[in-house]
Formats: sequence, structure tokens, C-alpha cells
Amino acid sequence: MTKKVSIIPCLDTREGRVVKGVRFVDLVDVGDPAEAARRYEEQGADELVFLDITATIEGRATRLDIMRRAAAGVKIPICVGGGIRTVEDMQELFDAGISKVSISTAAVHNPGLIREAAAKFGSERLVVAIDVRKFPGEENRWEVLINGGSKGTGMNAVEWAKKCQELGAGALLPTSKDTDGVKTGYDLPMTRAIAEAVTIPVIASGGAGTLRHMLEAVTAGKASAVLAASVFHFGELTVKQVKEYFNNHGITTG
Repeated sequence: MTKKVSIIPCLDTREGRVVKGVRFVDLVDVGDPAEAARRYEEQGADELVFLDITATIEGRATRLDIMRRAAAGVKIPICVGGGIRTVEDMQELFDAGISKVSISTAAVHNPGLIREAAAKFGSERLVVAIDVRKFPGEENRWEVLINGGSKGTGMNAVEWAKKCQELGAGALLPTSKDTDGVKTGYDLPMTRAIAEAVTIPVIASGGAGTLRHMLEAVTAGKASAVLAASVFHFGELTVKQVKEYFNNHGITTG
């Protein structure tokens, strides 16, 4: 494998703090966003993803002051998601030093936002996050969720992924609610199904518990990057350990 795989800590935020839950609930406070960003940069993270997980539900924008402080303390790219509804919201984040934005619910409600943002800022600055769960009784079909994973849409996740690419998304971030925070491994069939349906990078998310899980996301899941939260936040693994493990298995990291 010659492509470089990115290792990306994910920092869910609520009320200005980094939190982590299981299956999108039971949130625990794990620290200050700016301090966490600096720590992960020191470990060798290729980029960071901040998701304001209650912004959409609460009908508000991402807290700019917190993101500005986090971005000011590091040199690696930061991607921010949560409560982003317009290109004006995106512009505010870019002006605050953020490198990329991630949209999810807003993209489902207004797919044209993907095209508008890609045209204005470039596809490379736009990630579409796709929260999913298995359709009941089906092993290989996944439903798109919105509002922080709390509401089903009836949409097929693989078809939506293809649509997002057509509209101009630069990368996709699919997260399985079935595996999120459980640390039993990523939803590999879902990740692979989306990765095989598109040509843009797919970031594996939701369920990393071991080094082997992360490796499988790339080898079996065909992801271009691996994102994790719990194992990093609680000190079970470091970014450096993941990179060394990947390199020992012939995979070049960013």
C-alpha cells in the first residue's frame, strides 16, 4: 500500500469541553479542547476533528471562541463539525483558523449546500459526515441518521455517500451508531461499502478499541484515514503507537 493513511483523534465537544460517550450518549468530560489539541499534535496526529455534538440539536452554531483558541495553539489542520448550516457559518470558522468543515444534518436537509460550499471554498475543505445504523434485520444496508444520530431518515447510506461525492464533497466521515464508543471495532462492512462506492477519501470512525481495529479499517475497510476518540482520550493508545504499528505492517502514515 503506497498511499499515506492519516491518524486523526476526534474530539467531541459540549459546553466548551471535550466529552466522550457510548453510542452517542452517556457523555463523560475528558478535558479542555485547546489542551487536547496540543497534546495530540505533540503525539504526531496528522489532523484533528472537533465535533460540537449538541449544536445541531440545540439549534446553535459551533462555539467560535473555543475553536479559535484550539486552532491558535497547533499547526496541524483542524476540521470542525456541528451546527454548520450555511457558507457564512463556514466562513466564520475559516476566519477563526479552522482548515476544514464537516457537515451532516444540514447536508441532508439541503444537499445544494455541498455544491455551494465546494464551489466557494474548494472540495478539499469540505467533509460530509454520515452517521448511520443498520436497517433493522438487514446486514448490508445502512440508514443515514441526522440530529446527532437521534433521528432516522430512511436514506441509504451508500447511495447518499455517492451523492455527496457528486455534489463536491472532498471526503466522507461515516460513523456507525451501532459501534460508536463500544471499542469492539469499526463497522468494517459499512466502511468498505462506502469506500468502494466513491473515489474520495473515507475516514473510518466509530468503534476503535485496539491497534488491530485501526489496521483492519484500512486493510479490510479500505479507509484512507482512521479516526478515534476513546482510546486516545483515556490513554489506552497514543497516536505514535498507532503510527508505529501501521509502519510495522507496511502502511505508510501521514
